[in-house]
Amino acid sequence: MFRCKTVWNKLAPLARASSTLCLQNARKSALRHGRRLEMVQKAQMSSGPAGGGGENTMYYVLIGATCLGTGVYAYRTVSGDKERYNERMIEIASRPKQGPQAAEALAEVVAESKEDAAPLESIPEPSSEPVKSEPVAEEPTLTEPPAEELLVTEADVESTESEPVAEAPVTEPNVEESVEASIPEPTAESPMREPVVEASVTEPVAEAPAVTQNDEPLAPVVESESEPTPVIIAEHVPEASSVSEIAADSKAAPATEPIEPTAAPSDVPEHAPYLLIGGGTASFAAARSIRARDPGARVLIVTEESDLPYMRPPLSKELWFSDDPKAVETLHFKQWNGKERSIYFQPPSFYVSPADLAKVENGGVAVLTGRKVVHMDVRGNKVKLSDGAEISYEKCLIATGGVPRNLQVIERAGEEVMKRTTLFRKIEDFRSLEKISGEVKSITIIGGGFLGSELACALGRRSTDAGLKVVQMFPEKGNMGKVLPEYLSNWTTEKVRKEGVSVITEAVVKNVTYKNDGLEIKLKDGRLFKTDHIVAAVGLEPSVELAKSAGLEVDSDFGGYRVNSELQACSNIWVAGDAACFYDIKLGRRRVEHHDHAVVSGRLAGENMTGASKPYWHQSMFWSDLGPDVGYEAIGIVDSSLPTVGVFAKATAKDTPKAATEQSGTGIRSESETEAVAGTLKSETTATPPPTQQKEDYGKGVIFYLRDQVVVGIVLWNVFNRMPIARKIIKDGEQHGDLNEVAKLFNIHED
Repeated sequence: MFRCKTVWNKLAPLARASSTLCLQNARKSALRHGRRLEMVQKAQMSSGPAGGGGENTMYYVLIGATCLGTGVYAYRTVSGDKERYNERMIEIASRPKQGPQAAEALAEVVAESKEDAAPLESIPEPSSEPVKSEPVAEEPTLTEPPAEELLVTEADVESTESEPVAEAPVTEPNVEESVEASIPEPTAESPMREPVVEASVTEPVAEAPAVTQNDEPLAPVVESESEPTPVIIAEHVPEASSVSEIAADSKAAPATEPIEPTAAPSDVPEHAPYLLIGGGTASFAAARSIRARDPGARVLIVTEESDLPYMRPPLSKELWFSDDPKAVETLHFKQWNGKERSIYFQPPSFYVSPADLAKVENGGVAVLTGRKVVHMDVRGNKVKLSDGAEISYEKCLIATGGVPRNLQVIERAGEEVMKRTTLFRKIEDFRSLEKISGEVKSITIIGGGFLGSELACALGRRSTDAGLKVVQMFPEKGNMGKVLPEYLSNWTTEKVRKEGVSVITEAVVKNVTYKNDGLEIKLKDGRLFKTDHIVAAVGLEPSVELAKSAGLEVDSDFGGYRVNSELQACSNIWVAGDAACFYDIKLGRRRVEHHDHAVVSGRLAGENMTGASKPYWHQSMFWSDLGPDVGYEAIGIVDSSLPTVGVFAKATAKDTPKAATEQSGTGIRSESETEAVAGTLKSETTATPPPTQQKEDYGKGVIFYLRDQVVVGIVLWNVFNRMPIARKIIKDGEQHGDLNEVAKLFNIHED
């Protein structure tokens, strides 16, 4: 081919020069005689030498040679691709596969073999009798393979030296019907090779592990000894008459150690239309709201705790005052009005099994306990659990709440100190602390807020009978010093001391050490206290662990997931409860850690998950009881650093948490609230407030918290069932010239 091209390069200029010379001579002759020639034949390019007779012969030869070379090159290229394809199929087929993947690989191999095989019409009619293999008496050796390589479609098979090969009925191959049609059975007239898979004893073939998409080896398929797996060996011979099928009663030798399957456990549903992460008050309120708007909804609650959804307030209040010794186990308690109820929102019979959630005709609510969501795929609408299971969803609510904070000095103090420290939050914390209170001689509570003061009063009631010393210390000047004005905080501190608690104010912990089978707490001012156990009640840290994987925004000032007015963090994801940082149209962006907020925000989030699109305008309240005789309810921003105005009156027997519970019928007072009450209550005009209050006589009253002369927070001190009025005052956002007149709306002066 290259020689022809060289000749053409030499001869072509001569042909072009000859043609050019003829044209020039013709033009000169025409000019010389003054006329054009009648006919001047143009010189044609000749493939031969100048003056030769075969002008185009060499040209056609060159073209033909070029086409022939191109055809040869294409044939060799296609042949090479086919060989590489067969080698690749041998590599793939030599790996142990499972399920549909093995069948697909086998189908590809057989289809390729069928293309090169002879037509099936040329194959003799197969015999109806199965072929029985004879026992191998001598040591098996490696059979000489044909010119083309074998395509192994199942795992390599070991054969033993003395064990006979069992019968392999070819009428029941373990392949798909489409593959069976292309694999005829052998006959006496057209015998096939010996149906025995022979392997070298000295050089066993190593089995390559199957690889998944994540490059993780799959566990080999374990077959029953009584039902051997047919191993199909397809012989690729271009001029062969058929594709042979060979079955052997042998066990596949696993090349790798089996691993546990990644499939979800049987009790974990693969899909949940409504997925609620967290098993607290907000999740249960959302589930109830979803079911109210969509009676056939299927709701799945995933909680890290081992308990069904329950309310947390009784853990630091009524449960400690129960006379029933079994209350710790049953978690049944008596409210201040004497009525008994359970800490759980609903009994176990209310819920459906997670495994049956998709099968229940009318839907329901299922609770998956003891599982934690560790990763969220927002684009794929699925979550991953701590055990590796995955659940897809259509709508998701994050109501993970928070975890108790701890002091850094305690965290750095070592294991022995941590073992003797309780972070109070869950049912197991209540049971643990209740048990410890009966075994040790002294307990120190660090923290002067709601939880710390409630636990101090609860344990103080037991101190006299159990011989327990209870100490409460905090950096403020009085109990709940960050919430109540100073005069009311001091009054509360004296109330706690009367309960048998030793209150240490303005106490900043410097370090904690373990010594002589006890703990020593050293304060910054040098004071030293010894105790047997510590309860750290220093606040709550919102759980935002899913923010990174889900790509959700966390508020840098208040913590928690930032949500819009409909409590939505992003498409198909809502947040409610302690973990939600929402925007209050009256008070700005906030994050609230109270029961009433969990109830209302969870309920609203559930409605919006079903398409309600309602904004969150609710002003949530909270309450705290220092036993059955003193309690308060609050709403809005209650910060002792703000200016306050308090209006008090003399308390009566009806002005106690116990009486309020008897009137409402429940100790969880936020459940009895209705907005309609605000419209029906009227201002009292007959009674007038006394001109002065006796010193430290704070029987009942109303404390207003002001910002720019506008009421932004209200505390009702021993005044109950008046929260709708307080909510309306904050909602109006008006300036009031005389707050004494506003206090009349709460009827604090009635007898």
